[in-house]
Amino acid sequence: MPTFHYGDHPAQFAELSLPSGSSTVPVVVIVHGGFWRDAYGAELGRPLARDLVERGWAALNVEYRRVGRNAQAGGGGWPTTCLDVAAAVDGLAVQGQRLAGGRLDLSRVVALGHSAGGHLAGWLASRVQQPAGAPGADPQVPLNGAVIQAGVVDLEGGFTANLGGGAVADFMGGSPSDLPDAYAQASPIARVPLNVPTVCVHGRDDDVVPIGQSEAFVAAAQRAGDVSELQAFDGDHSAVIDTGSEGWQLCVEALERLL
Repeated sequence: MPTFHYGDHPAQFAELSLPSGSSTVPVVVIVHGGFWRDAYGAELGRPLARDLVERGWAALNVEYRRVGRNAQAGGGGWPTTCLDVAAAVDGLAVQGQRLAGGRLDLSRVVALGHSAGGHLAGWLASRVQQPAGAPGADPQVPLNGAVIQAGVVDLEGGFTANLGGGAVADFMGGSPSDLPDAYAQASPIARVPLNVPTVCVHGRDDDVVPIGQSEAFVAAAQRAGDVSELQAFDGDHSAVIDTGSEGWQLCVEALERLL
Protein backbone atom coordinates (compact mmCIF):
# COMPACT_ATOMS: atom_id res chain seq x y z
CA MET A 1 0.00 0.00 0.00
CA PRO A 2 1.48 3.41 -0.93
CA THR A 3 2.50 5.23 2.25
CA PHE A 4 4.12 8.55 2.98
CA HIS A 5 5.71 9.81 6.18
CA TYR A 6 5.00 13.38 7.24
CA GLY A 7 7.47 13.31 10.16
CA ASP A 8 10.26 11.29 11.74
CA HIS A 9 8.21 9.52 14.45
CA PRO A 10 7.15 5.93 13.60
CA ALA A 11 3.48 6.90 13.95
CA GLN A 12 3.70 9.84 11.55
CA PHE A 13 2.52 8.18 8.35
CA ALA A 14 -0.51 7.99 6.09
CA GLU A 15 -1.68 5.23 3.76
CA LEU A 16 -3.02 6.34 0.37
CA SER A 17 -5.38 4.04 -1.52
CA LEU A 18 -6.58 4.79 -5.05
CA PRO A 19 -9.27 3.36 -7.31
CA SER A 20 -8.18 1.92 -10.62
CA GLY A 21 -8.04 4.13 -13.67
CA SER A 22 -6.31 7.35 -14.60
CA SER A 23 -8.91 10.01 -13.83
CA THR A 24 -8.61 12.51 -11.01
CA VAL A 25 -10.50 11.58 -7.86
CA PRO A 26 -11.66 13.32 -4.66
CA VAL A 27 -10.05 12.37 -1.35
CA VAL A 28 -11.56 11.08 1.89
CA VAL A 29 -9.22 11.54 4.86
CA ILE A 30 -9.88 8.75 7.38
CA VAL A 31 -9.01 9.47 11.01
CA HIS A 32 -9.37 6.47 13.30
CA GLY A 33 -10.63 6.57 16.86
CA GLY A 34 -9.66 4.94 20.15
CA PHE A 35 -9.85 7.86 22.62
CA TRP A 36 -6.52 9.17 21.28
CA ARG A 37 -4.75 6.25 23.03
CA ASP A 38 -1.81 4.26 21.72
CA ALA A 39 -3.69 0.95 22.06
CA TYR A 40 -5.55 1.71 18.83
CA GLY A 41 -4.13 2.39 15.39
CA ALA A 42 -4.58 2.78 11.67
CA GLU A 43 -5.84 -0.78 11.27
CA LEU A 44 -9.25 0.56 12.33
CA GLY A 45 -9.44 2.69 9.19
CA ARG A 46 -8.34 0.12 6.62
CA PRO A 47 -11.73 -1.56 6.07
CA LEU A 48 -13.25 1.88 5.52
CA ALA A 49 -10.52 2.77 3.03
CA ARG A 50 -11.17 -0.40 1.03
CA ASP A 51 -14.88 0.34 0.85
CA LEU A 52 -14.35 3.96 -0.21
CA VAL A 53 -11.87 3.03 -2.94
CA GLU A 54 -14.40 0.57 -4.35
CA ARG A 55 -16.79 3.53 -4.61
CA GLY A 56 -14.30 5.48 -6.73
CA TRP A 57 -12.70 7.76 -4.14
CA ALA A 58 -9.13 8.05 -2.94
CA ALA A 59 -8.71 7.29 0.76
CA LEU A 60 -5.98 8.65 3.01
CA ASN A 61 -5.86 6.56 6.20
CA VAL A 62 -3.97 8.69 8.73
CA GLU A 63 -1.87 7.45 11.61
CA TYR A 64 -0.74 9.86 14.30
CA ARG A 65 0.98 10.07 17.66
CA ARG A 66 -1.36 9.07 20.45
CA VAL A 67 -1.49 9.32 24.22
CA GLY A 68 0.71 6.74 25.96
CA ARG A 69 4.27 5.59 26.46
CA ASN A 70 4.55 3.19 23.54
CA ALA A 71 7.67 4.33 21.71
CA GLN A 72 6.14 3.36 18.36
CA ALA A 73 2.80 5.10 18.90
CA GLY A 74 2.78 7.40 21.92
CA GLY A 75 3.90 10.93 22.57
CA GLY A 76 0.66 12.54 21.46
CA GLY A 77 -1.89 14.80 23.15
CA TRP A 78 -2.77 18.43 22.58
CA PRO A 79 -1.54 19.97 20.34
CA THR A 80 0.82 17.28 19.03
CA THR A 81 -1.85 14.87 17.81
CA CYS A 82 -3.78 17.62 16.06
CA LEU A 83 -0.67 18.94 14.38
CA ASP A 84 0.08 15.42 13.17
CA VAL A 85 -3.24 14.98 11.40
CA ALA A 86 -2.93 18.50 9.96
CA ALA A 87 0.51 17.66 8.57
CA ALA A 88 -0.83 14.45 7.05
CA VAL A 89 -3.59 16.32 5.23
CA ASP A 90 -1.19 19.02 4.05
CA GLY A 91 1.11 16.24 2.85
CA LEU A 92 -1.42 15.45 0.14
CA ALA A 93 -0.26 18.51 -1.79
CA VAL A 94 3.20 17.13 -2.61
CA GLN A 95 3.79 13.63 -1.22
CA GLY A 96 0.25 12.44 -1.85
CA GLN A 97 0.18 13.77 -5.40
CA ARG A 98 3.53 12.16 -6.10
CA LEU A 99 2.25 8.76 -4.94
CA ALA A 100 -0.98 9.24 -6.87
CA GLY A 101 0.64 10.41 -10.08
CA GLY A 102 -1.18 13.73 -9.80
CA ARG A 103 -4.62 12.07 -9.73
CA LEU A 104 -5.86 13.69 -6.48
CA ASP A 105 -8.48 16.40 -6.82
CA LEU A 106 -7.44 18.56 -3.89
CA SER A 107 -10.38 20.89 -4.44
CA ARG A 108 -12.55 18.03 -3.09
CA VAL A 109 -11.21 16.75 0.24
CA VAL A 110 -13.41 15.68 3.15
CA ALA A 111 -12.41 14.32 6.57
CA LEU A 112 -14.11 11.22 7.97
CA GLY A 113 -13.40 10.46 11.62
CA HIS A 114 -14.74 8.08 14.26
CA SER A 115 -14.95 8.77 18.01
CA ALA A 116 -11.70 10.56 18.95
CA GLY A 117 -11.05 10.62 15.22
CA GLY A 118 -14.35 12.47 14.92
CA HIS A 119 -12.91 15.12 17.21
CA LEU A 120 -9.84 15.32 14.99
CA ALA A 121 -11.95 15.50 11.83
CA GLY A 122 -13.96 18.36 13.31
CA TRP A 123 -10.77 20.12 14.39
CA LEU A 124 -9.30 19.68 10.89
CA ALA A 125 -12.41 21.36 9.48
CA SER A 126 -11.83 24.29 11.85
CA ARG A 127 -8.39 25.04 10.43
CA VAL A 128 -9.74 27.39 7.76
CA GLN A 129 -10.80 29.90 10.41
CA GLN A 130 -8.11 29.39 13.05
CA PRO A 131 -6.39 32.71 13.81
CA ALA A 132 -2.84 33.27 12.61
CA GLY A 133 -0.33 31.58 14.87
CA ALA A 134 -2.85 29.13 16.32
CA PRO A 135 -2.13 25.39 16.06
CA GLY A 136 -3.16 24.20 12.60
CA ALA A 137 -3.74 27.64 11.10
CA ASP A 138 -3.21 28.34 7.39
CA PRO A 139 -3.88 24.88 5.91
CA GLN A 140 -2.20 24.00 2.63
CA VAL A 141 -5.08 21.63 1.81
CA PRO A 142 -8.39 23.04 3.13
CA LEU A 143 -11.30 20.69 3.66
CA ASN A 144 -14.66 20.85 1.94
CA GLY A 145 -16.30 19.43 5.05
CA ALA A 146 -16.25 16.68 7.64
CA VAL A 147 -18.30 13.56 8.36
CA ILE A 148 -18.07 12.98 12.10
CA GLN A 149 -18.86 9.44 13.23
CA ALA A 150 -19.91 9.29 16.90
CA GLY A 151 -17.37 12.03 17.55
CA VAL A 152 -16.13 13.60 20.78
CA VAL A 153 -16.85 17.08 19.45
CA ASP A 154 -17.43 18.79 22.81
CA LEU A 155 -14.26 18.28 24.83
CA GLU A 156 -15.51 20.13 27.90
CA GLY A 157 -18.67 18.03 27.89
CA GLY A 158 -16.57 14.91 27.39
CA PHE A 159 -14.40 15.83 30.35
CA THR A 160 -17.43 16.40 32.57
CA ALA A 161 -18.96 13.07 31.49
CA ASN A 162 -15.63 11.28 32.05
CA LEU A 163 -15.77 9.73 28.59
CA GLY A 164 -13.29 6.91 28.15
CA GLY A 165 -12.40 6.95 31.84
CA GLY A 166 -10.62 10.29 31.75
CA ALA A 167 -9.59 10.20 28.09
CA VAL A 168 -10.22 13.90 27.50
CA ALA A 169 -8.11 14.96 30.48
CA ASP A 170 -5.33 12.61 29.35
CA PHE A 171 -5.43 14.03 25.82
CA MET A 172 -5.60 17.67 26.85
CA GLY A 173 -3.23 17.41 29.80
CA GLY A 174 -5.69 18.76 32.35
CA SER A 175 -9.19 20.06 32.97
CA PRO A 176 -11.13 22.84 31.22
CA SER A 177 -10.71 25.06 34.26
CA ASP A 178 -6.96 24.49 34.23
CA LEU A 179 -6.59 24.93 30.45
CA PRO A 180 -9.44 27.10 29.17
CA ASP A 181 -7.52 28.50 26.19
CA ALA A 182 -6.37 25.05 25.07
CA TYR A 183 -9.90 23.67 25.23
CA ALA A 184 -11.15 26.67 23.24
CA GLN A 185 -8.61 25.92 20.51
CA ALA A 186 -9.02 22.14 20.49
CA SER A 187 -12.76 21.56 20.85
CA PRO A 188 -14.78 21.67 17.61
CA ILE A 189 -17.89 22.94 19.38
CA ALA A 190 -15.88 25.91 20.63
CA ARG A 191 -14.64 26.70 17.12
CA VAL A 192 -17.97 27.18 15.36
CA PRO A 193 -18.63 28.57 12.86
CA LEU A 194 -16.21 26.27 11.07
CA ASN A 195 -17.24 27.76 7.72
CA VAL A 196 -17.39 24.31 6.12
CA PRO A 197 -20.34 21.89 6.24
CA THR A 198 -20.40 19.02 8.72
CA VAL A 199 -22.50 15.88 9.08
CA CYS A 200 -22.59 14.00 12.39
CA VAL A 201 -23.58 10.34 12.11
CA HIS A 202 -24.34 8.81 15.50
CA GLY A 203 -26.01 5.68 16.87
CA ARG A 204 -28.87 6.23 19.27
CA ASP A 205 -27.65 3.29 21.38
CA ASP A 206 -24.09 4.57 21.75
CA ASP A 207 -23.05 4.24 25.41
CA VAL A 208 -19.37 5.04 24.76
CA VAL A 209 -19.82 8.52 23.26
CA PRO A 210 -23.49 9.46 23.80
CA ILE A 211 -25.42 10.97 20.92
CA GLY A 212 -25.80 14.14 22.99
CA GLN A 213 -22.28 15.06 21.88
CA SER A 214 -23.41 15.25 18.24
CA GLU A 215 -26.73 16.88 19.11
CA ALA A 216 -24.98 19.67 21.01
CA PHE A 217 -22.42 20.24 18.26
CA VAL A 218 -24.95 20.38 15.42
CA ALA A 219 -27.17 22.77 17.37
CA ALA A 220 -24.22 25.06 18.12
CA ALA A 221 -22.96 24.95 14.54
CA GLN A 222 -26.37 25.80 13.14
CA ARG A 223 -26.80 28.69 15.58
CA ALA A 224 -23.42 30.01 14.43
CA GLY A 225 -24.51 29.89 10.79
CA ASP A 226 -22.78 26.69 9.67
CA VAL A 227 -24.41 24.07 7.48
CA SER A 228 -24.53 21.10 9.84
CA GLU A 229 -26.80 18.10 10.24
CA LEU A 230 -27.27 15.06 12.45
CA GLN A 231 -27.95 11.66 10.93
CA ALA A 232 -29.07 9.33 13.75
CA PHE A 233 -29.59 5.60 13.40
CA ASP A 234 -30.33 2.62 15.64
CA GLY A 235 -26.90 1.27 16.55
CA ASP A 236 -24.02 1.39 19.00
CA HIS A 237 -20.65 3.13 19.00
CA SER A 238 -18.90 0.75 16.60
CA ALA A 239 -21.80 0.22 14.20
CA VAL A 240 -20.94 3.42 12.37
CA ILE A 241 -17.64 1.91 11.16
CA ASP A 242 -19.19 -1.41 10.14
CA THR A 243 -19.23 -1.14 6.35
CA GLY A 244 -22.35 -3.30 6.19
CA SER A 245 -24.38 -1.14 8.57
CA GLU A 246 -27.04 1.52 8.16
CA GLY A 247 -24.71 3.92 9.93
CA TRP A 248 -21.99 3.40 7.35
CA GLN A 249 -24.46 3.94 4.52
CA LEU A 250 -25.41 7.27 6.10
CA CYS A 251 -21.71 8.20 6.15
CA VAL A 252 -21.34 7.32 2.48
CA GLU A 253 -24.39 9.39 1.57
CA ALA A 254 -22.97 12.32 3.55
CA LEU A 255 -19.66 12.01 1.71
CA GLU A 256 -21.50 12.03 -1.60
CA ARG A 257 -23.18 15.30 -0.65
CA LEU A 258 -19.98 16.96 0.54
CA LEU A 259 -17.74 15.79 -2.29
